Amino acid sequence: MRIASLVHSATEMLFALGLGESAVGVTHECDYPPAASELPQLTATVLPAGLSAGEIDTAVKQVVGEGRALYTLDEVRLRELEPDLIVTQAVCEVCAVSYDDVVDVADRLPSSPRVLQQDPSTLGEVLDDVIRLGEAAGVPDRGQAVRDRLEERLAAVRAAVAEAPRPRVLALEWLDPPFLGGHWIPEMIELAGGESVAGTSGQKSPQAEWEELRGHDPDVIVSMPCGWYLDDSRAQALAHRDELESLGAQRVFAVDAASTFSRPGPRLVDGVELLAHLLHPELVEPPEAIGFADLTAQISRS
Repeated sequence: MRIASLVHSATEMLFALGLGESAVGVTHECDYPPAASELPQLTATVLPAGLSAGEIDTAVKQVVGEGRALYTLDEVRLRELEPDLIVTQAVCEVCAVSYDDVVDVADRLPSSPRVLQQDPSTLGEVLDDVIRLGEAAGVPDRGQAVRDRLEERLAAVRAAVAEAPRPRVLALEWLDPPFLGGHWIPEMIELAGGESVAGTSGQKSPQAEWEELRGHDPDVIVSMPCGWYLDDSRAQALAHRDELESLGAQRVFAVDAASTFSRPGPRLVDGVELLAHLLHPELVEPPEAIGFADLTAQISRS
């Protein structure tokens, strides 16, 4: 089977299922595992490079407000690749090519590919998508095996933190302006032995004002700007050190959001393990090769 993935999380699922050789095309953001970055890229962003966090927010709102697409799809190249299956999503209009555009293009392709839509809002739905992708690709047993392994890791974290105190956690998916952790993030915090103080599980990440965040009294703040890696996550947090300090948290962390929190794929389980380590370092070891930074000393200058 020839599979085109138009969502980075689906690309990661394909490789986790042992289907990397079946992937014929991916997005411009697909960089994990490294082999994914060597595949033909089928998408591009309309946003210019080098924008700051605030400029990205302004540009995204302008493009979406004008009814324009944030991403382009290379229909010519997709046609040449002759996919049997295209995996896409519609849950986030700023995360991938428009679902309607994908369906329109698929209808014009000679290969008549099936379009599989993945739109998870919770961690459970992400695990369900592993099963669905395995079934669509003709390897249902692999899908179940991958899910079972992920469930076992989550169960191990849950058991490790079961009796521990639960610190109050504020997750920030963007800082200029602030967006609260939504979708699967509150669930991940709860699994990791914390109490999510803002954002609603299964719902979109809401925008907030710094003033209203001061009433949440978090013990821990986690900077996880959507789609950004550790260095940029750290930089965004330090650029807002005054605002973060005003929230009065005892500990402040920056994490590699692109690898462990933003993409609804298998590595969300790494994110749960990382959160559990940040909240309960004496109980849970950090996952391997996942970066984070303790910014407490730099944020709290009193």
